[in-house]
Formats: sequence, C-alpha cells, structure tokens
Amino acid sequence: NELPKDAQDANWFSAPSSMRVYGQYLNLDTDHNGMLSRKELLKYGTGTLTPVFVERVFQECLTYEGEMDYKTYLDFVLAMENKKEPQSLQYLFKILDVNHQGFLDVFSLNLFFRAIQDEMRQHNQDPVTFEDVKDEIFDMVKPSDPLKISLADLIRSGQGDTVVSILTDLNGFWSYENREVLVVDNTDNEES
Repeated sequence: NELPKDAQDANWFSAPSSMRVYGQYLNLDTDHNGMLSRKELLKYGTGTLTPVFVERVFQECLTYEGEMDYKTYLDFVLAMENKKEPQSLQYLFKILDVNHQGFLDVFSLNLFFRAIQDEMRQHNQDPVTFEDVKDEIFDMVKPSDPLKISLADLIRSGQGDTVVSILTDLNGFWSYENREVLVVDNTDNEES
C-alpha cells in the first residue's frame, strides 16, 4: 500500500522527506562535527535568513556549547516549513518576542527589520523604510491592541507566515514586497 511519490514528499514523516531534511543537515554541517553553528545555520534554505534571527534562534532553542543538534534542527525546520500552522507560529513567536513580553511591539519589529535593511544594502538594494513596513504589518494583523501584536493576533490574522517571512528572511521580504509583480508574472505564464 505504497503512497505515490508526491504524497510521500508532502508527508513530513515519510522516508523521502526524512532523508531530505537529514541531507540538508549534513550539508549545512560544514565542519562535520555533527552540530550546527550560527554560521552554518545562516546557510539554511536559500541562505537569506538574517543574522539577527539566527542569533535569536540560538538564544531561545536548546543548544550544546552554542551549537544546534539534529533534534533542535528538526524543530526549527518543521516550524520554518509550516509557518501557517499555529504550532509553528508559536515556536517562531518565541524567537521574535525578544523581551519575553508575550507580544511584539515596535521595538521588536524594528530590531528584526533593521537586519533586513542591512541585507538589502549588502545586495545593493535601496532599503524600504521601517515605518512603511511596520504600518503594513499592523494593517495585515489588525491586532486587538493597536500598539502590540500577540501570538493570538498573529494566528487569527491568517498572515503570521507572511509577517515572520518579512522579518526574518530577505527572500521572504522580497517576495512580499514584490507580490503584485509576482502575481502578474504568474498570470502571464498561465495565459501563454
């Protein structure tokens, strides 16, 4: 009663998916010590996570002498690959909530977005202003308190995955910032 390959790839607990994640871990572990350093985790995915986000991952997650083991990596990957899920947002919210207040405020949003702006400058892109992004995030989430975003607000909004991507990953921010262009491109491709 074998599942089709695409169903196996979509199932996080299938052998192909397990092998894919384990292979990623081995590829990231460039010093071959069986653990991941901050520098190694920065290469995760497309290599566009911000140093500030990766630093916070290491501050909030279980590490061994400052390095991440495979179990902690699995938790991280599960959250990153399923950002729409409430459990993933809970994991990621803990990382974004730098002051352990139970909410994200302008300070925490600015801390993470400054790292996105730094990455943009390094790639010779003109950084978007924080004020614009902050306003867009608050407009998307529509928190019950206009000055802070709770985990419940993030989940209820249905935009938690987008907010996390905007604040933690240059490619995630770029995809959000250029969403209109991407939609037009996809429409053009479908019509051809």
